[in-house]
Amino acid sequence: MLKNYRSIIWLLVGIIVGSLAGIYYRDKVAVIKPLGDLFLNLLFTAVIPMVFFAVADAVARLDTGKIITLLLGVFAATVSIAAIITIVIISIFPVTHQIPHLAAIAPPASEHAGDQLVHLLTVEEFYGLLSRKNMLALLIFSILLGIAARRAGESGAAFRAFLHSANEVMKQLLSFIMKLAPIGLGAYFAYQTGIAGPQLFGSYAQALVTGYIVSIGYYLIFFSLYAFIAGGWKAVGRYWKNNLLPSAMALGTCSSVATIPANRAAAEKMDISPVVADMTIPLGAALHKEGSAIAAVIKVAVAFALVGRPVAGIDTWVLAFAIALLVSIIEGGIPNGGYVGQLLIVGTFHLPMEVLPVIMIIGTLLDPIATLLNATGDTAAGLLIDKWFSKI
Repeated sequence: MLKNYRSIIWLLVGIIVGSLAGIYYRDKVAVIKPLGDLFLNLLFTAVIPMVFFAVADAVARLDTGKIITLLLGVFAATVSIAAIITIVIISIFPVTHQIPHLAAIAPPASEHAGDQLVHLLTVEEFYGLLSRKNMLALLIFSILLGIAARRAGESGAAFRAFLHSANEVMKQLLSFIMKLAPIGLGAYFAYQTGIAGPQLFGSYAQALVTGYIVSIGYYLIFFSLYAFIAGGWKAVGRYWKNNLLPSAMALGTCSSVATIPANRAAAEKMDISPVVADMTIPLGAALHKEGSAIAAVIKVAVAFALVGRPVAGIDTWVLAFAIALLVSIIEGGIPNGGYVGQLLIVGTFHLPMEVLPVIMIIGTLLDPIATLLNATGDTAAGLLIDKWFSKI
């Protein structure tokens, strides 16, 4: 259990040490801020090729079929519900009142909705895909390339092997960079605490509490609802009777993948057919992330507050919803995908780089409850898929 939490523990140690240094030395800690900038620059540099190869590789190796279509539909629907609920709650109970502004950042220039959509989803030249500001365009290009590689059949085998090999190399590179996270984020928080003071942490308490309340409510209410739709009160009883061990595994390991064996055993006891369970549980560990979607909406709200921009307007919330869906896929399909999702938030909304460390910390602190939903939501989805798959 400790091994699985080791990276989070070291990250929190770095943040605590850095914050204490900021409180004690105040503005003198500005001298170590370049360490934080160094870490962020390395992360920004690696993320573009990493996302490209990871997404293209995953799509190129994706099987098709009726069960996959149904499975992806249920995954998308349940993640969408989680994101929409969080958006509604954040709209009613904003989490932004106490959050200090990093700086007076001007919002991006207004443009016609059609032009905005074109600039969001595409770039004029290939090199534009290499900018972190065009992450959505990069994702779309990667998906299309993966589809083309898969449809090329035997002729594309060598290219698919290249994509997979490059993806494995980028995993190793990112793991090297993330070893610097405790130092880089510690230096950043030393600087922020030295400037803003110890009230910095209290400013984010409301966002964290909101995230945990929404997540726990979704876990208890909506997983019960999905089980009820699948098989009435008997299915609800079977679900919760057999969901305790997977829940404990998810919290204990902080890993959806580590929870797969417990989920697979629980699925059998919940009377989910083997063919559905064998597809839903492994793919769900990678692609089905309701907790991550909830956390993504919270992070968007915090990010906007940091730059003094109101979280308002249909276009903003629609984009936040789209990001929540993408993050739910990215977090499982890419190593350290949570950080990539946060980069997607920063790039899509054209936010300053200084926002990234704060929402990374929000993500780290929400990670245990998000993992609980990410992992145990797979069996709830499995009950729905099993019911409808039998009718196909």
